[in-house]
Amino acid sequence: MDKSVIVGRLGAVYGIKGWLKVNSFTDNPESIFDYTPWFIMNKGTWREIQLTSWKRHNNGLICKLDGVDSREDAQALTGVDIAVLSDQLPALPQGEYYWRDLIGCAVVTTKGYQLGTVSELMETGSNDVLVVQANLNDAFSMKERLIPFIDEQVIKHIDITARLIEIDWDPGF
Repeated sequence: MDKSVIVGRLGAVYGIKGWLKVNSFTDNPESIFDYTPWFIMNKGTWREIQLTSWKRHNNGLICKLDGVDSREDAQALTGVDIAVLSDQLPALPQGEYYWRDLIGCAVVTTKGYQLGTVSELMETGSNDVLVVQANLNDAFSMKERLIPFIDEQVIKHIDITARLIEIDWDPGF
């Protein structure tokens, strides 16, 4: 499943009838239920699973999956990632990106210095942060840089097709 996106994770068992807690990675946690079918990793392969019901419970979410009818069945699925096909995700307006699209992009300064490749993104209180793994021959002996994702001020241009992010940043920082 190359075109899949992990949108959540099944959590602890809830009750005795096969319900599971759901940890949603979507902006609006309940949006995870808008995507069907779900795919879960089972014995080393992805398998499709149908959601039969879901509801809010306390401050979280719980779900019932087709064929998961006992606490023991549910227990076997705790900690399993929930994936959907990437073409199910809504198209974004110009200038907005899914994090998955930025991971693996080369990062270069406006002066042409190759900083490395985006390995992950972090969410902070004020703005997101690019985690850039430095090139092996980095002149500043950097292994990793944390670069704030501030549009126009730091992030000058993103070309998803070319897998390139141009930034205004001092390589020594």
